[in-house]
Amino acid sequence: MASPMRSLLTDPSRYVQSFRLFLTNSTEHQCMREFMEGQLPAVIASIGNGKSTINILSVGGGAGEIDLLILSKVQARYPGVTIRNDVIEPSADQIFKYKERVAETSNLENVKFTWHEETAYEYESRMNSEKKSKKWDFIHMIQMLYYVKDVPATIQYFHGLLEAQAKLLIILVSGTSGWEMLWKKYGSSFPLNDLCLYVSSADIKRILDSAGLKYQLHELPSHMDITSCFIEGNKDGELLLDFLTETCEFSKTAPPELKRQVMEELRKPECSEERDGKVLFNNNLGVIVIEP
Repeated sequence: MASPMRSLLTDPSRYVQSFRLFLTNSTEHQCMREFMEGQLPAVIASIGNGKSTINILSVGGGAGEIDLLILSKVQARYPGVTIRNDVIEPSADQIFKYKERVAETSNLENVKFTWHEETAYEYESRMNSEKKSKKWDFIHMIQMLYYVKDVPATIQYFHGLLEAQAKLLIILVSGTSGWEMLWKKYGSSFPLNDLCLYVSSADIKRILDSAGLKYQLHELPSHMDITSCFIEGNKDGELLLDFLTETCEFSKTAPPELKRQVMEELRKPECSEERDGKVLFNNNLGVIVIEP
């Protein structure tokens, strides 16, 4: 009998809902912000040297929270310089939120935004068919490499678009995170089809090493409160479980044995720690800065 489980990505509105709840319940953006405040200035220190326009490409820019922080750091380093910020983002809903955020943000007079409602692969195909290969001073791919069909080829393509002093920044879950434990063990039981694959900073490191690319790797500690997942019938808990397993309505559609095992796994010290009556899932991130 075919499993009734289906990928969360087949229901875009539920996906965005579960993703936003994940952001609310986790220190995801907080730890990224700390990195952007503390370490990004050194990463971008020479990307715009001698340039009158700095070209930035955001691949999977989402609703723009982190993008705008990155832009503020580039502006601080290169005051008054024109910045062209192109965003590749397949979700119309996220682009709408991004545009709203830009409208509410001051000091963006010198930034020109262009949004491309498409996937990274669609962008690459379109550029190839238009015989264009625009070069960029800074490219970032934050939490999006799970959604490409061919990770090494995607990295290779965007790396090939870097200017001589540019950088490519990748952020995704760390090889030391609870995601790694959960997905390495149960990933094959989740209905991923071809919309999503599990990849961590450990996998990216292997890809970059085999391609002979130069990079720095930073580890960002982060956690997500998943206490509600253990309260039967709790709506937030169900959405978070969907996000953790990338499965639509996991609690209702997963075979009981798989559900039992996953719930058990989530409580193990490899995945989570229990603190002050809360279950905190290890959401550590890996940040990889790649040289041209």
